[in-house]
Amino acid sequence: MRFVTVKHEAGPFVGLMDADGNKVLPLNRVEEARTGQKSFPSSMLECITLGDNFIEQVNGLLDWVYRDGKADSFYIPLDEADLLAPIPRPDKNIFCVGKNYAEHAIEMGSAADIPEHVMVFTKAPTSVIGPNEIILNHQNVTGQLDYEGELAVIIGQKGRAISKEEALDYVFGYTILNDVTARDLQAQHKQFFIGKSLDTTCPIGPWIVHKSMIDNPNQLAIETRVNGEVRQSSNTENFIFPIEEVISVLSAGMTLEPGDIIATGTPAGVGKGFKPPKFLKPGDQIEITIEKIGTLKNTIEVNN
Repeated sequence: MRFVTVKHEAGPFVGLMDADGNKVLPLNRVEEARTGQKSFPSSMLECITLGDNFIEQVNGLLDWVYRDGKADSFYIPLDEADLLAPIPRPDKNIFCVGKNYAEHAIEMGSAADIPEHVMVFTKAPTSVIGPNEIILNHQNVTGQLDYEGELAVIIGQKGRAISKEEALDYVFGYTILNDVTARDLQAQHKQFFIGKSLDTTCPIGPWIVHKSMIDNPNQLAIETRVNGEVRQSSNTENFIFPIEEVISVLSAGMTLEPGDIIATGTPAGVGKGFKPPKFLKPGDQIEITIEKIGTLKNTIEVNN
């Protein structure tokens, strides 16, 4: 199941993307036809909070809609709607793991920069946008806008002191995140928050793939292209700290909650790592593809 948040003329809704990625099934529209009630929550965050009950309800809905061949009458073509970020406004800052691929740590410094412990910073919720939305070029504040393709984990249930052995049980699903970064601001402030949190610098999407569709999130191919040129190409099997360890470390003394987003780090090949650097320019198109999930596309604002 691939869950989406959709902007539609009838109002935003939570839906299911079809297998081809061309049309979406609005959950409440179908539920109203089946039971006379719109019993699904109106936001993805609320749906995730329902946990297994939400998935059971969706499965029941799918059984009904496909049993009698009703599906085609309910699906909405994507050309009649727009995908938003799956969670358009997270309740918290996005957790981000830094330098979780050894080759990226080296390209940003040296082998001495490979971390011994999980390194975490955050991005503000106001930085989030969805697929195909424009990333502001922010040329008034930065001349070094960079991309970082990442696998993102969506937490599905509340927990603290989560063991590595149980960590994936707390996951709802997975999506793609572009940790767009103003490298010069990052250097000036000697920390990451401002350089990571400019408006529109956290594209997420195009959907959340439920964990049942991904056997091993620590073994997924990841690739980033800029204007068609492959810049990053790796696999999450190259994580220094696998997802189970990241969740365990974050939750050791801090409560994780449904809808929390964890960006798991970016591979080598960021713009700053090239000599000379290849920072993003107005009009550049960034495409991040992760195996078993899909492709997240965004374009840098063109100056008027």
